[in-house]
Amino acid sequence: MRTFAVMLNVRQKRFRFPMAMAVVFLSIWTVLLFTFSASGPHDADLEFEERFNKDYRIYSIPMPERVTFCGNVVPLFDTDVRERLDRELLVNTYWQSNTLLLHKRAHRWFPVIEPILKANGIPDDFKYLAVIESGLTQAVSPSKAVGFWQLLEATGKQFGLEVNDEVDERYHIEKSTEAACKYLNEAFGKLGSWEMAAGGYNMGMGGINKQMGRQGTDNYYDLILNQETNRYLFRIIAAKVILENPTRYGFHFREKDLYQPEETYEVTISGPVEDFAKFAAEHNTSYKVLKIFNPWLRENYLTNKSGKTYSVRLPKKGYFNLSGADRELLMDTALWTPPSRDDAPSEE
Repeated sequence: MRTFAVMLNVRQKRFRFPMAMAVVFLSIWTVLLFTFSASGPHDADLEFEERFNKDYRIYSIPMPERVTFCGNVVPLFDTDVRERLDRELLVNTYWQSNTLLLHKRAHRWFPVIEPILKANGIPDDFKYLAVIESGLTQAVSPSKAVGFWQLLEATGKQFGLEVNDEVDERYHIEKSTEAACKYLNEAFGKLGSWEMAAGGYNMGMGGINKQMGRQGTDNYYDLILNQETNRYLFRIIAAKVILENPTRYGFHFREKDLYQPEETYEVTISGPVEDFAKFAAEHNTSYKVLKIFNPWLRENYLTNKSGKTYSVRLPKKGYFNLSGADRELLMDTALWTPPSRDDAPSEE
């Protein structure tokens, strides 16, 4: 019995230290687990928030000290006017992808629009009206307003455009710009200012004239209008401010990043065309390219019963009839060469 007792005592001593270590380990693990479950997520959230605040910044937009529209000073000293412009500057600055596209498209299309405005006595600032109306694309609105200048069918016809199933000159950039100029000149004559003419372009001359009489003012900035027209002039002004000062509002690009003006030549049509796909092939191009440069052609044929003369515009370079190209041509990367222009970011 004594021998057995001695052996038991030895075994108890032998396992006392490992068991003690196990107890200590389990105690520490329990404390750590409790601490992590109690404070871990909170600490992780704090760390995440700190990283977010460090890495992400949204800045208020600096308001220009002086802004003009059509040569007239915008009254930024008025709180309401200042805040309405601030809204549009914020919207367009932080809608970066859209506004960068506007910079790219403007580089191509402003040289087309500007001389037409000038020839018709329309202030140059109205090119920004096309910017906010359509984004300088052949857009179609829910109300069926069409093209760069978003002209309704009746308005287009009123100001000299051909609009039918086969030809819709609201999609013709030069001719639609001419029509818009006629509208704006008439609006200026009736409403008395370019600011009111801009509002009339959106709301209609009759609608603006009614509100002028009802509210007893001929100053656009003093009118209360529907939400869309209330913002309209400020959207134009914001587009002007940002596109004229891209780097001030965080837009950086090189000359070669912008969409370049197209070099084209004209083909005259004075009779019917049975198939514009065949017509395009005869001129070494594709139907797609023909429609890109002549979106005013609405069908793949033209009956032209009146024998009217039309000018179809085609590109000199940069566009190909890919269906008719051989494989070696398609593999030749030398076909496209970036413009040899200054690569430095724009500081306009």
